[in-house]
Amino acid sequence: EVQLVESGGGLVQPGGSLKLSCAASGFAFSSNYMSWVRQAPGKGLEWVSGITSGGGMRIYADFVKGRFTISRDNAKNTLYLQMNSLKPEDMAVYYCAKGGRYDYTVPRGQGTQVTVSS
Repeated sequence: EVQLVESGGGLVQPGGSLKLSCAASGFAFSSNYMSWVRQAPGKGLEWVSGITSGGGMRIYADFVKGRFTISRDNAKNTLYLQMNSLKPEDMAVYYCAKGGRYDYTVPRGQGTQVTVSS
């Protein structure tokens, strides 16, 4: 069974930083393209960033480019998202997902809540 468990969210002031983690199990993590997606209150899922299976290529949505960094540790089956210069509009539940920008598997986990507020 595929399991993706996100952690690391919390309350942060505008301009602050958080690092999210996603522990993966039940599938060949190191062979899969992975993404982070988010869902703000009252809105649909929004793709944030993706990384190739080996970590050599990373892409970002324009609204996080230069502020967020995606990475992975295949030895630990873990995906990360370093988020800097957080803005109130980044407030959402963040999920990791198998797949890329246009074909990710809709996440079924609880995600991790990121709240940006002063």
